Amino acid sequence: WHTYGTTLAGLMREHDLDPGPYLHDVHEISFDALVPDPELTAQIKALPGRRIVYTNGTARYAERVIAARGLGGLFHAVYGVENAGFLPKPERAAFDAVFALDALDPSCAVMFEDDPRNLIAPHEMGMGTVHVAPIAAPADHIHFHTDDLGTFLKRITG
Repeated sequence: WHTYGTTLAGLMREHDLDPGPYLHDVHEISFDALVPDPELTAQIKALPGRRIVYTNGTARYAERVIAARGLGGLFHAVYGVENAGFLPKPERAAFDAVFALDALDPSCAVMFEDDPRNLIAPHEMGMGTVHVAPIAAPADHIHFHTDDLGTFLKRITG
């Protein structure tokens, strides 16, 4: 994980692992602990512009999480590691691949991310960056930190 960005990337590079069965197995979990968050839903819905999700998991996994949190219908697109040719964040080529699929202009976008390493490339591409985590990790490539995404978004959307 530390060397390759994800466990999957390490297994693929070191052991020639087929990502399909691996991702299927690790993502077949219960989402019973996840509950809808109407306040977060309202804040995301109020954001201007195109909203996309990009995860080091699969798009299907992300869509299941989105549904479990009551966030269905809020995102214009959902991209997973498969959309980047199984290259993970934080690799710049992974961001290039996904952003090209979406015709995303980084100078008009903000990346929200829980892993500070995954904000380096977006920052270098001209995106705004927000680190979403309980503990801040101050760095030049992190423009904002929040431990409460809903409250942070409410300050933006009013």
